This record gives sequence, structure tokens and C-alpha cells, in this order.
Amino acid sequence: MSKGLRLSEKWFQRGLWLVALVFAGFLIGLGGLVVGDLPKVERTLAPEQFIDPAALARVRAAIDANTAQRKDNNDAIAQAELTLTAAGNANRSARETFANWLATRKATAKPEQDQELIARTRELDGLKAGERGAEQVLERLRQTDLALQRDAERNAQTLEQLEDGGRKAYETAARQQELRVFLFRLAVTLPLLLIAGWLFVKKRKSTHWPFVWGFVFFALFAFFVELVPYLPNYGGYVRYIVGIVLTGVIGHYLIGAMQRYLARQKLAEQRPDVQRRQALSYDLAQARIAKQICPGCERPADLKDTGRNFCMHCGLCLFDHCSQCRTRKSAFGHFCHSCGAPSAAAGSGA
Repeated sequence: MSKGLRLSEKWFQRGLWLVALVFAGFLIGLGGLVVGDLPKVERTLAPEQFIDPAALARVRAAIDANTAQRKDNNDAIAQAELTLTAAGNANRSARETFANWLATRKATAKPEQDQELIARTRELDGLKAGERGAEQVLERLRQTDLALQRDAERNAQTLEQLEDGGRKAYETAARQQELRVFLFRLAVTLPLLLIAGWLFVKKRKSTHWPFVWGFVFFALFAFFVELVPYLPNYGGYVRYIVGIVLTGVIGHYLIGAMQRYLARQKLAEQRPDVQRRQALSYDLAQARIAKQICPGCERPADLKDTGRNFCMHCGLCLFDHCSQCRTRKSAFGHFCHSCGAPSAAAGSGA
């Protein structure tokens, strides 16, 4: 805060800046709600919305039926494997028993046991046939499972083709929706930025400058911060292009302002000393003196050197002497700091 201001003015300035920030905060909150609600103008899209419902239903029904069939078939395969294992075990056990019995018969060589040999042989043949039958059942079930697996692959491929077609249509529609929502947001934030630029150029020094600055902060935040999360992939170009344009416009304005300022300073330095001091605001002059710079040309000046009464750059009188007590004092003071006498050359810029 400027040292040339009165204490109350400093606090008023701080209060007004606080008003500007609070005003900007409320505007930013309101703008965030508006920008956040803009997507609600569009319906929510999903990839399934772009797939033929009848075809999708048929494929999914086929997949569900195939899944149920494979489950039943796998259960049957498991049961057939258990049956085959039991038949194989029974066949092996019977053959071991028959081998032992046959060895005993050979040892005794009893002819009356020939009928039992025939019966046992037939029993073994039956067990072998039962084991073979279990193997055939298992083979048929496995062939059925292979066919069901191929059907499942075809159904999955059909579903993938449907989803790919729907996904492409969905992505196209989503990009179009994203662009529309972005344009909605841009249509809201870009005019705010333009209005803020106009207010900055025309009204920033007006009586209601806190509201001007608050709106400027809000517009900058809305465009460069709140708009960023909603930018599409190519939306960054908009932000950078606008930033470049704004930088160019502001830079051009500042260059012109600097040239005009230097021209005014050059003309002012050619005017008589009294007129130059009268043209300066009292508060502005005191602020510049507090910063150890010449109030006229704004160049550095060693104001602590009591031997220097004039600016060495522009020749402006910085210190004179009181007409009453002859004390060396600031040429921009309204009163003598030693005796309190009014300054004859105080000027009319108070």
C-alpha cells in the first residue's frame, strides 16, 4: 500500500480490494454452477444405444442358452468320467481276480471248472463292454462340448462385431455432443472475458473499480480455469489461441500506453517548474517521494542528500525553504513541518 496515503485511506483501499475479491468469489461460485449444469442440456449417451436392439437381444439370448447348455454338458461330462473310472476299476479288479483263479485252476487241472471259466470270461467281456460304453458316452459328451464351444466363439464374435459398430457410432455421437457442450460453455465464458477486457480498459479507474476488478478476476477464472476440465482434445487450441490474442491485445495496449506516457512526460518536463508541481496530485507526489523517486519524471532521486534541492534528471524543484522560518522542506508539502506555516508553492493539486 502506498506510503503517501492517509491511514484511513489505506484501510479503505484494503477494504475495497477485499470487496473485489469477495465479489469475484461469489461470481466464480455462481459461474461454476452454471458451467457445471451445462452438460445437463444433453442426454447421457451409452454405446448400447447405437446397437440394433433386436440383434443384440438375439445374440445375448444365444449366449445365455449356450452357457446353460455347456454347464449341463460339463456336469454330464463329470458324471461320465466318474462312471468310466468306476467301470475301469471294476474291470481291472475282475481281471486280477480272474487271473488268480485261472492260475489256481491250472494248478489243480479240474475239468469240472470249465463251465465256470466260460462264465468268468463272459463276465469279464461284459465289464469290458461296459467300460467301452462309458468311454463312448464320454466321447460324445466331449464332442458336444466342442460344438458348444464353437457356437460360443461364434456368438462372441457376433456380439463383438455389434459392439464395435455401436462403439464407433457412439464415439462419433459423443464427440459431437462434447463439441456442442464445449461451444455452450465457450458461448458463456468468452463474452464474459470480452466484457472484462472492456471494463479493464474503460472502467478500472472509476469510482466502482472494486466491482470492475472482481468481474475481471471472475472472467479470467471462468475462462482459463473452469473451462479447462471441459475442453475436448482440440479445445486446448481455443484456450491457447485466446490467450495469445489477449496477450497481443494487452501488449499492444500497454505499448501504446507507454508511448503516450513517455510523450506526456516529455511535454511535461518542458513546462515551467510551478506548473509541473501544480499538475501533480498531492497524494501521488507524496507516494513517489516515499519511494525515493522524483514525482515529475519518476527516476531515482537521492532525497536524503540535503544538498540536492532539484531533480538532476528533469530539473523539478524537490525541496525549497519555508517563507517564515527558512527551514528546508519538501516543495510538495502544504505546510512547513517546522513551523506549520502554509506553503506558498503548494499548488492546487491537493
